[in-house]
Amino acid sequence: MSRPEIENLRTWPRNLSTSLGGGLSTALGGGMSTALNGGASTAIYGGLSKALYGGMSTALYGGLSTGLYGGLSTALYGGLSTALYGGLSTALGGGLSKAIGGGMSTSPSNVYRSNIPPWPYFVRELEKRGYDWAVERIKNHLPDFLWPENYF
Repeated sequence: MSRPEIENLRTWPRNLSTSLGGGLSTALGGGMSTALNGGASTAIYGGLSKALYGGMSTALYGGLSTGLYGGLSTALYGGLSTALYGGLSTALGGGLSKAIGGGMSTSPSNVYRSNIPPWPYFVRELEKRGYDWAVERIKNHLPDFLWPENYF
């Protein structure tokens, strides 16, 4: 079973690679890029955008949506799902996996992509909303420098 391609679902690199196109890269196409469509851009379709499909959006497919495929969804493929390819899964391809293709991987190849905002912002939003169980699970895998209290 492979991760589905969902039309209109915007994603950005969300692994721990600082290489070009990686989740921690600030270069064009990187997960921390503030350029148009970038993973840390507040403009439309950006990873920190509150607009439709944005990483900070609570609307359909948004990074803070509880709906299907949303960043706060516990359903299959959701940002808070522990199932295969889920944002809180440690299995191959999961958001908390250290293997190539996972969200905690530092590899520049097969970069993990997600619709959630950058990790520090996502954890902060989870804390605000009372998702303490998810915050604890993420912090067990996320490097300390990306924890909100150390990042901001």
